[in-house]
Amino acid sequence: MKQRIVLATGNHGKVAELSQMLAGLDIDVVPQTVFSVPEIEETGLTFVENAILKARNAAKYSGLPAIADDSGLEVDALNGAPGIYSARFAGPDARDTDNNTKLLTELTDVTDAERTARFQCVLVYLRHENDPVPLICQGSWEGTILHTPQGENGFGYDPLFYIASENGSSAELPPEQKNQLSHRAQALRQLITKLQK
Repeated sequence: MKQRIVLATGNHGKVAELSQMLAGLDIDVVPQTVFSVPEIEETGLTFVENAILKARNAAKYSGLPAIADDSGLEVDALNGAPGIYSARFAGPDARDTDNNTKLLTELTDVTDAERTARFQCVLVYLRHENDPVPLICQGSWEGTILHTPQGENGFGYDPLFYIASENGSSAELPPEQKNQLSHRAQALRQLITKLQK
């Protein structure tokens, strides 16, 4: 029988990405919306703290083991911003296009050489709400920030995140390829290894 795990996000892009990556395992990933899990305020000051908050909240309301991801974009020229505030960089109700526009505005006078950035992802797995030993996995993906969006795939900052080795933006990669390379893929591979043990 497949093990059901609640995914602590309402982000459809993340649900689709993680479900696709976990497809080979005997796991049924259920988005937290199925259990009407209320959104929790991300009051942590790190990706790890926020991921644990979200996983605990999802496990509490669903009664299932939970996986939560907290991820974001760190831009060196902006001292690591937007970081943990990536999803709400342009304000609390910001859309991806708003966040991308704000990022480009902040980098207006920054040279190509100084536009280095990375996506960070922390994945947390809790067996239950009060699990004292969460599994924590982390992945990062290096790139640079483009001057204009490129590509139609992905979500978030993908159209601005350029990967030199792939000669294109994250949004120009087919999903299967992104799911091999991305920060989330790296963290998830670690998590799968730990879950299989």
